Amino acid sequence: MVYFGYFILTIILLLLPLNAQEVKMSFGGKIPPFTFPETNSGIELEVIGAALEYKGHTLSPNYYPLEEVPRAFKEKKVDAAMTDLGEDLRPYGGYYANPAVWYDNVLITLKESAFIIKKPEDLEGLLVTSFQGAINRYPKWLKKVQADYNYFEHNNQALQVLLLQKKRVDVILSDINIFKYYTAKLIKENGVKHKPVEIHNFVKLNLKDYRPIFRTKKIRDDFNEGLEYIKKTGKYKAIYDKYIKP
Repeated sequence: MVYFGYFILTIILLLLPLNAQEVKMSFGGKIPPFTFPETNSGIELEVIGAALEYKGHTLSPNYYPLEEVPRAFKEKKVDAAMTDLGEDLRPYGGYYANPAVWYDNVLITLKESAFIIKKPEDLEGLLVTSFQGAINRYPKWLKKVQADYNYFEHNNQALQVLLLQKKRVDVILSDINIFKYYTAKLIKENGVKHKPVEIHNFVKLNLKDYRPIFRTKKIRDDFNEGLEYIKKTGKYKAIYDKYIKP
């Protein structure tokens, strides 16, 4: 019986993926629905974790203020980083992977308002609200609105959804999936009726801005393979739907 037990244990060990590793990755704190540090959950954490798991690796998230995410990688405190914040991490031993998730900032209005927004001048006279720091990222679009006292930033993005639905503002600048998450949350928890919205793409999305970085080529390659697998099998979409589908 003892020998049989050793035999079973040996078979189990042989079936485990070779070179499976714990991958410590730096993340930028709470960004619903992408990261929830208190529960180690969210779209970004689950997508990256599932992609790594395909080759037997496990994700170990390490949370930092967003601006310190690439610094933790450079100082070798972690094995990977969720983003480089515009700094090339290849000189520090970084291998860039395919983007797992991305932040697609758009302008959102109520469909019934029938606004057409294709250039900065189209925001003239409209009351606009956005996440904190947007004025620095999109000055071409927002500086004039701010100068006209028609612009304010708010960190409570659930409140932004309510303000739009109640027509207290004309335009929201938000990541589309953050907007969908809070819309679904308000419908589910508070029974808030959702008015149809119009999405205005005002900047070109560059997926290279949202690539995770790994310290070893092998883990990077395993991640890319796993990411492709979970997209083909539908798990990638299922993770998104879990957080943003009403």
